[in-house]
Amino acid sequence: MKKLVLLFGILLLITGCNSKEKANEVNVLNWSSYIPDSVVRNFEKETGIKVNYSTYSSNEECLAKVSSAKEGTYDLIFPSDYMIEIMVERKMLETIKWYELKNINNINEIYLNQSYDPKNEYSLPFVVASTVLAVNRDNVKEEIASYKDLLNENFKNNITLIDDQRIIIGMGLLANGFDMNSTNVNELEIAKKWLLKLNENVKAFDSDSPKNFLITEESDIALLWNAEAALAYQDNNNIEIIYPEEGTAISIDNFAIPKGAKNESNAYKFIDYILRADVMKKIIDSYPYKNVNKETDLLLDDSYLNNIASNIPDVYFNKGIFVKNVGSFIKNYDKVWAEIK
Repeated sequence: MKKLVLLFGILLLITGCNSKEKANEVNVLNWSSYIPDSVVRNFEKETGIKVNYSTYSSNEECLAKVSSAKEGTYDLIFPSDYMIEIMVERKMLETIKWYELKNINNINEIYLNQSYDPKNEYSLPFVVASTVLAVNRDNVKEEIASYKDLLNENFKNNITLIDDQRIIIGMGLLANGFDMNSTNVNELEIAKKWLLKLNENVKAFDSDSPKNFLITEESDIALLWNAEAALAYQDNNNIEIIYPEEGTAISIDNFAIPKGAKNESNAYKFIDYILRADVMKKIIDSYPYKNVNKETDLLLDDSYLNNIASNIPDVYFNKGIFVKNVGSFIKNYDKVWAEIK
C-alpha cells in the first residue's frame, strides 16, 4: 500500500512538473523576418518563458496552419487586416483583453478601429507594411512609374515578385485600371492575361527575403514589402524606391490570439513586451516597417525617418489600398494564382 501511495505521489509530481513546463512557454506563429531572434531570446531571459517560434510566408499559409492544427497549438499569431476578418468570421480568434496590457497606450490611435476590426475586439496593430517597387539604378535606366512599365521586354528574367497571390493578382488588376479587390470575373481574367505576359520578365517569386535578389544583383527590379526595400536601399543607395501611380497595397499586421490558446497569459506578456518603446525600436531597426508605436517614434534615428521605404510618406500611405476579404470569390483568385505560378 505504501508503495502504491509513493507511486501515486511520484506520478502527481511528474504531472505537476509537466503542467508547470507547459505553463511556462508560449507558441508564436509569425511572418518570416519580423522579430529579431535577439528580441525573442531577451524576452525568455527576462521572463523565464520559453518561446516556441515558427513562421509563415503568407496570410493564406497562416490560415492553413492554424486551421489544420489542433486547437491550442498556437498562442499568438500575426495576421494581416483582411485575414483578421476571415478568422473572426470562422470564430478562430479570442477577444483581446486590453486590461492585460500595461503598454497598450503606446499604440498610435490612428491605426486603431480599422474596418476589418472596428473596435479592436480581436486584434491590435503590430506594424504597417506597404508594397513598393525597388529598382537598381546601377543597371536599369528605363523610366518606371507604373506597373505597366514592368512589361518592358528589356526586363526579361529580371524582376522578383513577392510570393503572395492577393498582392500579385491585385497588381494585375491595378495595372489594368480595376479595383485591387475586384470580384468581377471578366476583370480577373484580364488581370490574369496581363500577369501571364509579365511572367516572361519574372526571375522569381519570393516572400521570405526578396531583397537578396537585389543585393546580389540576381534581379534589378522587385515588387516587395517596404522593409525589405528599405534594407536593400541601405545596402545600395542607388536602389530607387518607387510607389507606382496606380497605388500600392497597404497592410496592417496584427497581434491576435487563436481560439483555445493554452498559454494565453504568456501571449499577453509577449505582446506587452513588444509594445515597450525600446523593444519595438529594436524590431524596427532590424525590420524597418512603418512603426505604429508612438513612444518608439521618439527613439527612431534619421536613417529610418529619411528612408521613404521604411517611413512611408503620408501621401503614399493615404493612397494605399487595403486587401479586403472577397468571401467565396477567393476561389477564383486561387484558380488564377495556380495558372500564374
